[in-house]
Amino acid sequence: SYDPSFQYEVAVIVQDGLRRMYQEQEDIFYYITVMNENYEHPEMPAGAEADILKGMYLLRRGQSSDTNPAAPRVQLLGSGTIFREVIAAAELLKSDWGVDADLWGCPSFTELARDGYDVQRWNLLNPTAKAKRSHVEACLGDTRGPIIAATDYVRMFAEQIRPFLDRRYVVLGTDGFGRSDTREKLRHFFEVDRRWVTVAALKALADDGKIERSKVAEAIAKYGIDVNKPNPATV
Repeated sequence: SYDPSFQYEVAVIVQDGLRRMYQEQEDIFYYITVMNENYEHPEMPAGAEADILKGMYLLRRGQSSDTNPAAPRVQLLGSGTIFREVIAAAELLKSDWGVDADLWGCPSFTELARDGYDVQRWNLLNPTAKAKRSHVEACLGDTRGPIIAATDYVRMFAEQIRPFLDRRYVVLGTDGFGRSDTREKLRHFFEVDRRWVTVAALKALADDGKIERSKVAEAIAKYGIDVNKPNPATV
């Protein structure tokens, strides 16, 4: 099952499905969620096809911090249309707070979880062999900074990969009751837009001791977030 953000992800997934179902004659089906929101689509990162099918690929690294290895950095994950808000959050983090962000497209948290549990099982049954790494671990193993994920779905969707992460992991999701409004207002209501992703990333950095907690309060004020806003899961 897949939740693609961009046209090249859809193309890679559909092509793979046609190969497996028609050429290889596998008894399988694909579940693909696509949205009706209009936006510009970037070019596919070179060589990303295999990682797209596995459920996670690197869209863009943050600016190099070789001159200052201790500079704050985060890993931002997203799928579907909300990934665009995650990308926008990376720009806010850099321009407003000097925080670099690596951007990861995650067209399938479900495939990532399936792979992770399969690797866990193999390691369990082969204790004397060199341990395998899940795709999530392979992608994020050499990165640093807390990991923040946002999707169009309830938090439990992206929570599927938590067992395969070795550091702080913060998940934003649309927990709450259905309602009708503009996309912008709904994303703010469910706390998954660029402002909320940015604040969540800063709070994670503060919890890790990388920035002062006052920066989080500054961001909340700067982006006009009402601290008395009702919890969307309860209203």
